[in-house]
Amino acid sequence: MPAVDKLLLEEALQDSPQTRSLLSVFEEDAGTLTDYTNQLLQAMQRVYGAQNEMCLATQQLSKQLLAYEKQNFALGKGDEEVITTLHYFSKVVDELNLLHTELTKQLADSMVLPIIQFREKDLTEVSTLKDLFGLASNEHDLSMAKYSRLPKKKENEKVKSEVAKEVAAARRKQHLSSLQYYCALNALQYRKRIAMMEPMLGYAQGQINFFKKGAEMFSKRMDTFLSTTKAMVQSIQEESEAEVEKMRLAQQELLSVDESVYTPDFDVAAPVINRNLIQKAGYLNLRNKTGLVTTTWERLYFFTQGGNLMCQPRGAVAGGLIQDLDNCSVMAVDCEDRRYCFQITTPTGKAGITLQAESKKENEEWICAINNISRQIYLTDNPEAVAIKLNQTALQAVTPITSFGKKQDPSRSSQSRKHSGLENDKVVPNTPAKVPDADQLIVPGTPIQFDIVLPATEFLDQNRSGRRTNPFGESSDEKNLNEEDSLLQQMFIVRFLGSMAVKTDSTSEVIYEAMRQVLAARAIHNIFRMTESHLMVTSKTLRLIDPQTQVTRASFELTSVTQFAAHQENKRLVGFVVRVPESAGEESLSAYVFESNTEGEKICYAISLGKEIIEAQKDPEALAQLMLSMPLTNDGKFVLLNDQPDSEDGNPNENKAAESEA
Repeated sequence: MPAVDKLLLEEALQDSPQTRSLLSVFEEDAGTLTDYTNQLLQAMQRVYGAQNEMCLATQQLSKQLLAYEKQNFALGKGDEEVITTLHYFSKVVDELNLLHTELTKQLADSMVLPIIQFREKDLTEVSTLKDLFGLASNEHDLSMAKYSRLPKKKENEKVKSEVAKEVAAARRKQHLSSLQYYCALNALQYRKRIAMMEPMLGYAQGQINFFKKGAEMFSKRMDTFLSTTKAMVQSIQEESEAEVEKMRLAQQELLSVDESVYTPDFDVAAPVINRNLIQKAGYLNLRNKTGLVTTTWERLYFFTQGGNLMCQPRGAVAGGLIQDLDNCSVMAVDCEDRRYCFQITTPTGKAGITLQAESKKENEEWICAINNISRQIYLTDNPEAVAIKLNQTALQAVTPITSFGKKQDPSRSSQSRKHSGLENDKVVPNTPAKVPDADQLIVPGTPIQFDIVLPATEFLDQNRSGRRTNPFGESSDEKNLNEEDSLLQQMFIVRFLGSMAVKTDSTSEVIYEAMRQVLAARAIHNIFRMTESHLMVTSKTLRLIDPQTQVTRASFELTSVTQFAAHQENKRLVGFVVRVPESAGEESLSAYVFESNTEGEKICYAISLGKEIIEAQKDPEALAQLMLSMPLTNDGKFVLLNDQPDSEDGNPNENKAAESEA
């Protein structure tokens, strides 16, 4: 090791300028060492503080690892392996925390404490001796100045002796302080080297012990665990990268679609519509009344579930019931100058909710889906096939062979047999007959009327008298009395589908063909709006009444109804043929097609009973026998019981509220 510079103690008494100059060099070195020692101590205290914080941090880390199991993650499926791994890591961190705590104590004892002792002992001692040396030097200078002022004349031996003693004492004191000061400065040159290396030896030894104990503690038992954990992390990382790449490709594919995907109602000219849906979901605008004349529209998510229409606001956990769709009707409506609106009507005829779709395609698919659901085909074993079967008439619009006639089941239900026994041979024959061609039943190209139009003869009858017609459709007292005298009054809720001229009324096949052509025309021309009415069946007339204003929209004499039948697959379709005299003495035949909330067979049974009453009124004995065989009300009118035998798919209690005695 190189030699250390020293101050010569022999020159302390002489206190020459050369000695003082060399002393200033030592003093400057001591000052620099003091500044550096303070900075070094701050750095070491920072290391110690960081290590102490490491102990606290590892304790908190261990607690947080254990707290993962207690977190209520919404998507916590498959975290069992993670929980087990984190529990093991928590134990490892606790053991490491013990080593960190031991390392903290070692750093405090072997690194921070030595440098503090060096600063407080050695550097403070040098600083104190410097101050004492300075005081002694000043005192010696004062005594020498006093001695130098002694006069030459008659000297006072006593004063001279005292001043000499004072100079000697000051010089001795300066000599002693300078020797002590020089020794401290010389020793400091050795102590500073020790003080710089000793703390670092303690730091290095503490770190070595920490890592050595850590290696001994974890190297053997941690190798397998760490390799397993590393393999698991790598596997998850590979899955993540594969999923990211898959999502990136999917994103590119989804973004490469045509701009029409983002444009609402882009295919308004020729939309591709699926009419066989038995469930549907999507956003619709719901109309809400906020006052007598004010409304608001709210965009909500709607979906069908079984026979129910559900609504789920954005952010809601589950949807709520909005409308029971069983036996409901749906039709397109005009509402507040908005496009693509449709309304759902309850089985009792009460207007339900009004909704708005965002496109023509969505509007028609929602209407078709609700129509399919209202027929309860979702309860069948294969609802998709049933929906396709019910809507296949749209694909057979121009087929010359009557599809309804070909599908006619030779076996009839019990109620059909009962009706056929009451009716003439023209109504639902029991024996299979040759199916006539469509051209023999209806002239090709015959126009179809989709709105109820009052016949000309009916219009003339209502305006023939000189009295002013009531604008609300209320009939005269005489007409009301005639209706009250009727032995049969039964009301059904129906929706008018269409009417058209026919060539013959000799077979019920003409009604089936009319049904096919009307439904096909509605499907081809996208006509979904239907007029709802109350069909009043009496022993004299058939009347279509507006449910809101009670205006009679159309009236037919029961004797003019020459043919009537219900569709054998779609039980809610019913139709009848009316023979109307023309002005030239000829007669015209028109077929009317309706959709009912109840089974069409019940309407046919009511018409059949009315015609039977007309025939029985010609013979009092037959009428009396008929009245004895049928249940009557208190005022002597016929009652149509709801427990009449239904068809195989019928429900005897279906639409009980829809059929009421007039």
